[in-house]
Amino acid sequence: MTKSSPNSNPSLAKAGRYLAFSLGAETYGLPVLNVREIIRLCPITPVPRAPEYIKGVINLRGTVIPVLDLRAKFQMPTAVYGERACIIVVQLRNPTGGSTLIGAIVDTVEEVIQLNADHLEPAPDFGGSPETQFILGLGTLNGGVKTLLDPERVFLTEGLLTLVSSPASTPQNRTQTV
Repeated sequence: MTKSSPNSNPSLAKAGRYLAFSLGAETYGLPVLNVREIIRLCPITPVPRAPEYIKGVINLRGTVIPVLDLRAKFQMPTAVYGERACIIVVQLRNPTGGSTLIGAIVDTVEEVIQLNADHLEPAPDFGGSPETQFILGLGTLNGGVKTLLDPERVFLTEGLLTLVSSPASTPQNRTQTV
């Protein structure tokens, strides 16, 4: 049974498998069903005027996908990418009903964990700050806590998807000032 505190909503996280990864000393989880693959860091082509957390794009077997740095997205201190740093390629449904791939740079991928309802807690209520919009809930396992992320909110907010597909970005819809 999912426990809930008096000041918080029930956990949005569902029992199931999560890919656990780390950013610094913190451990996070993404639903395995959203993870397409994990790849080594590779050359990333910068995109002009992109938000700071968007590192650029990569060519993944003929498909160009945007890559973001989750440390920057979560306003964490920057760090040099270590040997275990990698890109988690996430597949998401976009607003038009199709799907899109987005890469996320993380420090390390740890393991796939199975969480049942007894391991799930709602996101804590901090009274407005810090924001918990990206959090599905918390997974408690073996005495540790893993922050379970909502992939749609992490990757499809703040216009990230417009890098991938947007009617305004097609050539016939662009205007150019000379």
